[in-house]
Amino acid sequence: MSSLLTAYSAKRPATTAATDNTSRWGNMRCNLSVSPNSHPTTREEAPIRHFNPLLWIPLAKFIFHMVTYRGYGLFRDEYYYLACSHRLAWGYVDHPPLSIGLLWLHRSLFGESALALRLLPALAGGATVYVVGCIARQAGGGRWAQSLAMLAVATTYLSVFHSFSMNAFDVLCWSLVALLIQRIVKADSLRERAQDSEPRALKLWTVLGVVLGLGLLNKLSVLWLGAGLALGLLCTPQRRLLSTRGPWVAGIVAIALFIPHLVWQFANDFPTLEFIENATSEKMVAVSPWQFLSGQIESTLVMLPLLVAAAVALSFGHLRRFRILGWVYVGVFTILLFSGASRAGYLAPAYTWLLALGAVSWESWGRRYPRLALVGAGSVLALSIAVAPLSMPLLSVDRYVAYAESLGEAPSTEERKSLGVLPQNFADRFGWEELAIGVEQAIESLPKSERAGIAVFSPNYGNAGAIEYFARRRGQSIESLSGHNNYWLWGPGNGTHNVLLVVGSSRERLEQRFADVRLASTVRCDLCMPYESERNIWIARGPRSSLENLWSELKHYD
Repeated sequence: MSSLLTAYSAKRPATTAATDNTSRWGNMRCNLSVSPNSHPTTREEAPIRHFNPLLWIPLAKFIFHMVTYRGYGLFRDEYYYLACSHRLAWGYVDHPPLSIGLLWLHRSLFGESALALRLLPALAGGATVYVVGCIARQAGGGRWAQSLAMLAVATTYLSVFHSFSMNAFDVLCWSLVALLIQRIVKADSLRERAQDSEPRALKLWTVLGVVLGLGLLNKLSVLWLGAGLALGLLCTPQRRLLSTRGPWVAGIVAIALFIPHLVWQFANDFPTLEFIENATSEKMVAVSPWQFLSGQIESTLVMLPLLVAAAVALSFGHLRRFRILGWVYVGVFTILLFSGASRAGYLAPAYTWLLALGAVSWESWGRRYPRLALVGAGSVLALSIAVAPLSMPLLSVDRYVAYAESLGEAPSTEERKSLGVLPQNFADRFGWEELAIGVEQAIESLPKSERAGIAVFSPNYGNAGAIEYFARRRGQSIESLSGHNNYWLWGPGNGTHNVLLVVGSSRERLEQRFADVRLASTVRCDLCMPYESERNIWIARGPRSSLENLWSELKHYD
């Protein structure tokens, strides 16, 4: 469940004569704005006169994730992403290349320790919080609204920025798009009053195209965002912008940046389409429209006051000029609602700007009822703190299990898999080093003549990536193979594979393909997902057919 926190108790007079008393850095912030907003300082605001939320709250978000980077260890997908970063390409079966390119650059500079790996998502988290503060400022929000918006996002998106994945950069991308849309709406308003020119707006559209193009190179879900933006342009007064060059320039720029990945897809027979089809039909639990809707209600329950405030302000209140952002959300929501296999979290990036606009609305409403607003914000704070350990590994396993049981929270997964005592996003952080040690011991049990160029075949990219990662950490040379996703595309390697270590599988299945099969060891893990609680490591000799000939049968994209 998501979480929010902050409090509001200040009044702000209607006059606009006084200006916001911020630092020079604060005046330079949000440089996408048309002009700095002016917000008078009153006696109630005096305690935060020298507090710059756009500096300190994003910094606090970054520091928090750096302090808590260890958690329960690396997540399954992080081992896979590291493996991808050692094989740069313009695409991968299950994701575009941008996040992997960033990881390659970062890894080359700082290594691939857990601390180094968690630095990039922490930076993305701080940047997202900053952008959300700018969205609130662009909407006319003062320091209280900015603080409320940033604290809401900082506490809502905990797990996203805790581990490395393209999701961290995806949330940042959607937030930047919302900020640019705000700027375009303002520039359009000024142009209508003959106070601005189209070239200025065209620059904003070009930047928007760059952000959308890079977003597509990071995650294909930005296509939903583009569809939502198209709906917003059609359903609001901004439809007149379709007669200008701006939207078309943005679309051309985005497509141009995305072309290298499209070329890669074509060259590899569009593996992502096969991946999506298999994952939807075989891996993911089917989701009805009602289940998706109830999932949204459950995951946004803590932030509901801000979301309701945003909806009212966009529909009937003083934020109607930014109604296009509401339509963007509606467009994405509708696509996911009827897709039949959408996870509740797919819509998460679209809540960033709604939280910002809700904070601005709450600030305006709180001028009339400051104490009631303070109580409401305090309640949100308490709920946010209460549910935070459910989304991020902040407690020891025993304490987490006891705490989740006390809240009636059962382990959950959105895949067709059974669960143990931990939810999947926690369970998939255990057992990897133990597996790597088991593989190492199996290799040491081999005669020296069989150790050179030994290959290990694993059932999925988590096992393969972890074996590869810990082998590198120990300075070993182990060829890690799998038929799962991009590991299949990387092929069976160049060795003859007369001796192969196999993780998982069964003796009966292996004996169909090898003349001699021996169990080396069994790696047990009580906290892992049940299907990986016992992983056999087999030594298979005398292949009845070469691995190259069998490779087409081993492919599974899901």
